[in-house]
Amino acid sequence: MTAALQIDGLHKRFGSRQVLDGFSLQVARGEVMGLLGPNGCGKSTVLNIVCQLLQADAGQVQLMGEPLTQLGARARARVGLCAQDCALYPDLLPAENLHFFGRLHGLPAAKRHARVAELMESFGLGPHAATRVGRLSGGWQQRLHLAVSLVHRPELLVLDEPTAAVDVAARLDLWRLIEGLRDSGTTLLLTTHQLSEAERLCSRVALMQGGRVVAQGSVPELLARVPGQAVAKLQSRDRAVTVQRAQNLGWAVRQRAGQLSCLLPHPLSLREVVDALDGPEVSAVSVQAVTLEDAYLELVGEGAALE
Repeated sequence: MTAALQIDGLHKRFGSRQVLDGFSLQVARGEVMGLLGPNGCGKSTVLNIVCQLLQADAGQVQLMGEPLTQLGARARARVGLCAQDCALYPDLLPAENLHFFGRLHGLPAAKRHARVAELMESFGLGPHAATRVGRLSGGWQQRLHLAVSLVHRPELLVLDEPTAAVDVAARLDLWRLIEGLRDSGTTLLLTTHQLSEAERLCSRVALMQGGRVVAQGSVPELLARVPGQAVAKLQSRDRAVTVQRAQNLGWAVRQRAGQLSCLLPHPLSLREVVDALDGPEVSAVSVQAVTLEDAYLELVGEGAALE
């Protein structure tokens, strides 16, 4: 089956700065692809090229098997964009915003009215139907923004850090809405700095560094590339001694953000970790399962920590 989105060898330079350096990615139909990487790695540039807000210096993007360069303006009818900053009109009501953007996409009146009613109901916007958008909370504005990005029924929905500016409760609500879109078969390309968000929502994750993809796969596949099944985080009064003992046990040792971590070949209890290290130097220990954060740091590097 033809991929929903096929990106091959994108290059983009701004002045002397090479932002994309042979970026390639494939997103299958109905998939949620997460794009993770540090600030400045080129994530937003990729999205802007896919949404035809920027033109690549070289490379090709295909949407549902057709090159963007041949689709022209028709591509915008097939792509929806929900960014971190809400592109809404604060003096209009929620339904008025939906109607406005529906008209921009050329929806006939009858279809537009039906679609607006459908989105008002499915996004739970009814209780706020008489409230000007500028008076809504950030979470409700972002919920409406997500609905607006879907008004024309796009084949690909691009989500650029959609929950970055909302509180925890609103973030959970937005996650549930995105999960509903995922479960309905909508193809999604998602950028986020929240690893827990990617772990929960994404079918696959691509890790970026230096303008290209350095690793990709499902979350379990990326976790399997970490040389350990659990992580012991330690505080030690003598790091050199503790590191040497851990290495003698065959444990991979990492020192990240000033903290000592040991990648354990299999899960151990706190007592087993302390006993294995066999010394009074260790003053505190915590043990947890390997997470996407560990995979990210292992595959991209601490110097590329998410911000």
